[in-house]
Amino acid sequence: MLYLITNRKIIKKDSFIKVIEYAVKGGVDVVILREKDLSYNELLPIAVKLKNILDGYNIPLIVNGNLDVAKNIKASGFHTSFDRFIKEKIEFKGLLGVSVHSLEEAIISEEYGANYILASHIFETECKKGLKPKGIKMIEEIKRNVKIPVIALGGINHKNIDKVLSAGADGIAVMSYIMASEEPFLSAKKLKMKINEFLSKK
Repeated sequence: MLYLITNRKIIKKDSFIKVIEYAVKGGVDVVILREKDLSYNELLPIAVKLKNILDGYNIPLIVNGNLDVAKNIKASGFHTSFDRFIKEKIEFKGLLGVSVHSLEEAIISEEYGANYILASHIFETECKKGLKPKGIKMIEEIKRNVKIPVIALGGINHKNIDKVLSAGADGIAVMSYIMASEEPFLSAKKLKMKINEFLSKK
C-alpha cells in the first residue's frame, strides 16, 4: 500500500489537486490530507473537492488533525497524533490512524483502538532536519509486537524502499518524494512498481 501525505507548500509544478490526481494515477492507494495550518472553513472546501475526485478513483481519503472536517465529508479515516489519541476519546465512524515514534507508542495505540499506525521517521528527511532517524529496526520491533498495519514514513524513496518492505512494513507513506516532485505520476509509479515487485517475490 502506498500512502500519500499532502503538503501544498512544497509543490513545484501544477495545482495541489492536480499533483494528487497525478499521484493517484501513478499508483497511490490512500491519500492523507494534512494541511494543519488551515482552519475548518479553509480546509473544508479543499477536502470536499479532493474527496469528490478520489471517490472517482475509489481511493480512500483520510483527514489529518481536523475531526470536524473528517466527519463532515464522511472521510474514510481520521489521523491524529499519539498524544491527542490517548488524551481524547475520539469518536469517528471510519479508520483511526495514529502517528507513533516508538515501540511503546505503537503498542499503546493498538490497545486504545487504532486501526493502523504511521511510524516515523525511518530515514533522514528534510521535513525532520536535525532529528536522528529511527531506522528500519523500529519497524521490525513494532511488527513483532502489534497486529494492526504499520505504515512507514520518513525519507523513503525508490532506492531504500526495499529495506523498509523487507523489515515488514505493511505500507509506505511519502510526502515530499511525490508532493515536491516535478513528475508526481512517475514518482508514484516508481514506488508502486517497487512495492509490486517486492510482493510478487513473497
